Amino acid sequence: MTFQAHASAIVDEGAQIGEGSRIWHFVHVCAGARIGRHCSLGQNVFVGNRAVIGDRVKVQNNVSVYDDVTLGDGVFCGPGMVFTNVYNPRSLIERKDEYRSTCVGQGATLGANCTIVCGVTIGEFAFIGAGAVINRDVPAYALIVGVPGRQIGWMSEFGEPLHLPLQGEGTARCEHTGARYRLQGRVVSRESQA
Repeated sequence: MTFQAHASAIVDEGAQIGEGSRIWHFVHVCAGARIGRHCSLGQNVFVGNRAVIGDRVKVQNNVSVYDDVTLGDGVFCGPGMVFTNVYNPRSLIERKDEYRSTCVGQGATLGANCTIVCGVTIGEFAFIGAGAVINRDVPAYALIVGVPGRQIGWMSEFGEPLHLPLQGEGTARCEHTGARYRLQGRVVSRESQA
């Protein structure tokens, strides 16, 4: 076995789990799940049959990664954050054929107790604040807080605020790494290093 699983974890036969990943207490990984290398699944995590988790992802305690959720490399899921997979659920009405896909881009942070309503795409290195409710797509590098979620700024790949307006033109440097970012319209991109 190339990954570590606590004795209380249930890993169904057929699940694909990458080298160096760690699975902690009371986790359930379903048979069709695909989990990358060097991931950490905290206590009481559930991973569905059609969930895809990239490399170096950290899923903190009490998170369910349901069917049709895709997490890119380096995503951080804070404690107790929530994914959904049906937009208008009812116990008395079967809606498994109405699951909506959710995609979280590389390096994004999903803060503790935030809720991601199904069917959205969260851009790479976006930062979702604790307790926020996301019900629409989020641009790369965006900083989102509140209920419903609203953008209040931009974040660097290192997780530091970028001093840029919400839209327009401009450049900023990450105060920690010195990496340079450019805003064009409502799109932020990291400039290549010389």
